[in-house]
Amino acid sequence: MKFKSIVMGAAIAAVSAFSAAAETWKLAVTDVEGMERLQLEWGPFKEALETATGENFEFFAVNSRTAAAEALRGETVDFVVSGPAEYVVINKLTDATPLIGLGRPDYHCAIIVRADSGMSTMQDLKGKKVAFGDIGSTSNMLCPMQVLADHGVDPINDIEKIHTSRNIAHEALKAGDVDAIGSNAGSWLGVRNKETDLPYGFFKMLGRSGDLPNDMIMVGAHVPEEAAMKVRDAILENKASIIAGITAHEENDKYIGMDLVAIEDSAYDYVRSMYSNAGYPQFDNFIGE
Repeated sequence: MKFKSIVMGAAIAAVSAFSAAAETWKLAVTDVEGMERLQLEWGPFKEALETATGENFEFFAVNSRTAAAEALRGETVDFVVSGPAEYVVINKLTDATPLIGLGRPDYHCAIIVRADSGMSTMQDLKGKKVAFGDIGSTSNMLCPMQVLADHGVDPINDIEKIHTSRNIAHEALKAGDVDAIGSNAGSWLGVRNKETDLPYGFFKMLGRSGDLPNDMIMVGAHVPEEAAMKVRDAILENKASIIAGITAHEENDKYIGMDLVAIEDSAYDYVRSMYSNAGYPQFDNFIGE
């Protein structure tokens, strides 16, 4: 009887161990649509994540930020890679929390004008036409609007705002069709540095933000805290391989030079302020979706 009990106990332990080892987590990326793109652009990251954590991860494709929120709320996805603006809304809707910050170098925004505009302070933009990027973008809309607000310019009532692509906005500023553009500073400099027909001093930055809160890997409220902490700690202990996985594809070049850091929800209060100053104080829906 004792031998039989020992054998049965060992069998149960083996089954339990196998079940624990067989845990599979679902992983989504909010700005990547379709399974093919997920596999191509984020496949190396998933492989590095599995190696670092000893866990299994499967991609879960979402076609919108709303779909990602619904998947978290329905517990059909467990971990989501997302940006600051998306996180603030998803947190409000689902109680998901940030797990790991993807620290992007030089991640800030700026207000850019022509050097011959005669404008020298942000107050000079009152009554002027300002072009912003994609509606709801952290660095191309919300952040520049916050910079205006920080300098006493109401981005809702004090300016004439339009939304367009970065390249079109840049050309419009060159031609004098808009008075200023609000943009991700690094991305705009990339466009500016390709110019060969203008003197370097043709533009000037009238103002800029501090470094923005990080993109992040967030975790659903339904995931046990112990499991989430295990994933977090494994990522931080294997930074080099995880970063190599993220930056393996050129679509993720914005992360070159990045760091991985543990983060808290309070780091995103500045983004909540951005929503409020942009006219969306509830931050409970995705702007432009």
